[in-house]
Amino acid sequence: MTSAEVTRRRAMGAGLGALAGALAGCSGASGPVRRLRLATGPEGGPYNAFGQALAQAVAASGHRIEIVPVSTAASVNNLRKLDNGSVELALAMADAAEDAVLGREPFPRPTPVTALARVYVNYTHLVVAADGPVRSVKDLAGRPVAAGAAGSGVQVVTERVLRAAGLSGVPAPAPAPAPVSTPAPTSTPAPAADERPLGLAASVSALREGSVDAVFWSGGVPTPALAALARELPLRFLPLDDYVGPLRERYAPVYTAVTLPAGVYGLTEPVGTIGVGNYLMARADVPQDAVRDLLRVVFDRWRDLLREVTAGARLEPRFAISTGEVPLHPGAVAHYRSVYG
Repeated sequence: MTSAEVTRRRAMGAGLGALAGALAGCSGASGPVRRLRLATGPEGGPYNAFGQALAQAVAASGHRIEIVPVSTAASVNNLRKLDNGSVELALAMADAAEDAVLGREPFPRPTPVTALARVYVNYTHLVVAADGPVRSVKDLAGRPVAAGAAGSGVQVVTERVLRAAGLSGVPAPAPAPAPVSTPAPTSTPAPAADERPLGLAASVSALREGSVDAVFWSGGVPTPALAALARELPLRFLPLDDYVGPLRERYAPVYTAVTLPAGVYGLTEPVGTIGVGNYLMARADVPQDAVRDLLRVVFDRWRDLLREVTAGARLEPRFAISTGEVPLHPGAVAHYRSVYG
């Protein structure tokens, strides 16, 4: 073979390779990567950990999507970001998500957001120093309480528990008037708790320093920051399960009875408390194919996603589609039907 023939064959091979590359570039598998911003939570918190893990899992999946975690104050803030279009995806607690969809306080109107999956359950923690004065929710009257960061789901559930206990600055609905012949009972209402808008890290520091008497937190079990605090300071975790019924009656069945198990945080016996689901959410205009690709990753890699968030959690389809008043995204509906029938 002459050198000229070798050169022609090499040129032909290069041309065929270029043509193959051009054809591959026209296929859906090699199209542009779709970038989706995910509103998570404060750095060091469980939402942020979930978001970072999801971004890594999606990057390794080969799907043409990219997840960009965005640090936020969490649930309420995240839902507002979804509404104004500054993010495409968000994590939010179920009670805040239903408030947004139904246009309940703190949302001035119904917010058109959708759910992709209910991914795990938050456990409400009410934590006090073991040698402190607080032994029950009623003991919080007039005392400083770390009530969750402004714009967080923690703040929502804290306010509702305190309102149910008669310790909130927001008045409860007035009772029905007593008959005229019956003297109305007189009693002095308990002073409201002194609610302070502190995130988890600031709450832990404040309890350690004694500048608050209690910390409300809603997250996975165990929450690393609280587990670390329990190793240096004797703590008491107060039961909240008596408030599940009143919260369900007044707001929604998104509240459930759950248990902090013995062994976590050094607990010698279980402590009943309030559970609230967490939703992975999206704007309705996120393309269905992107949603389906994302959910494939979520269900393939759920063990990795939840490892740093909550112990013992398991993601199952029948659990994932239970999003109450929050509608599923059409792409999520298509995913569940195609995979699970």
